[in-house]
Amino acid sequence: MTQRLQPGTIAMLVAAPLLWAGNAVVGRALHALISPSALNFIRWLLAFALLLPLAWRVLRPGSTLWPHWRRYALLGLFGIGSYNALQYLALQTSTPLNVTLVGSGMPVWMLIVGALFFGVPATRRQVAGVLLSVAGVLLVLSRGSWQQLLALRLVPGDLYMVLATISWAFYSWLLVRTTEPRDLRGDWAAFLMAQMVFGLGWSGAFAGVEWSLGQAQAHWGWPLAAGLAFIAIGPAVLAYRFWGAGVQRAGPVIGGFFINLTPLFAAVLSAAFLGERPQLYHAAAFVLIVGGIVVSSRRA
Repeated sequence: MTQRLQPGTIAMLVAAPLLWAGNAVVGRALHALISPSALNFIRWLLAFALLLPLAWRVLRPGSTLWPHWRRYALLGLFGIGSYNALQYLALQTSTPLNVTLVGSGMPVWMLIVGALFFGVPATRRQVAGVLLSVAGVLLVLSRGSWQQLLALRLVPGDLYMVLATISWAFYSWLLVRTTEPRDLRGDWAAFLMAQMVFGLGWSGAFAGVEWSLGQAQAHWGWPLAAGLAFIAIGPAVLAYRFWGAGVQRAGPVIGGFFINLTPLFAAVLSAAFLGERPQLYHAAAFVLIVGGIVVSSRRA
C-alpha cells in the first residue's frame, strides 16, 4: 500500500528546505557581523513583531495556550530556542561543508528519537530510504569526490550541529504526537505564535548567557539589517509555517527526508549567487535524495 503525498504537502515540505538553505547561506555571511545567540534572538524578535497582528489573540489571559504551556514551552525550546542558535554557533568554528554534512543525519535521528522516545519503530523501507537519501547528500557534499569526505576533520562546531539536529528531531515528533487546543487547531499564525512566545524567551535567555560571557557582538549596517529581514520573514515565519503543516500531514520521518534537500538547494543557490556551475553529481544526488523520499513514503 502506498502512503501518497499530496501535491500541496510536497510543496510545503520542499519550500521549507529551500528557505532554510537560504538561512544557512545568510547565516554564514553574517557570522562575522553578529554573535550566534544574538542573531537568533533578534531574528525571532522580528518574526514575533511580524506575526503579532495576525495572532495577538492567542496571548490573551483567557487563551487556551496557557493551560497547555508545557507543550509549547518544549516546542519553543527545541524548534526555536535551540536549533538555530546551535546551528549559528556551529558556523563559528566549523565549515559550512561539515555543518551540512552533520545536518544530513536528520532522517537517522528522526528514526532514533521516534523509536526511543515515541514508541515508533523504524521499518525496513525507512532504513533503506535513509541510506539512499544520505548517499545523495554525501554526493553533493563531496562534490563527486569521496576523498574530500575522507579528509574531513571534526571540530566543536560539528558537535553543536549534532545537538541541533537532535533538537529538531524532538521538535518534529512533538508536532504530531500531541493534540492542539481547539482554538489553535487550523490557525497557523496562532499555532506558530504559541511556540514563538516561549521560543523567544528561550532564545533571549541564551543571548543573555552569551552577553554575560562577553561574547555578544553586533556590527550594525545595511548587510546585517538585510540579512535579519530575510531570515525573520522567510526561514522563520514562512518556513516554519510550511514545515509545521507539512509534517502534520506527512509525519516527521517523511519530513526528515525532505530536509535532506537543503544541501542540494544550497548548491543551487551557490550556482545562482556565487557563479558555481552545477555538475553532473548534482543531478545524481537529486535522484538519490528523491529516491529516498519515495522509498520511505511507501509501506507494506
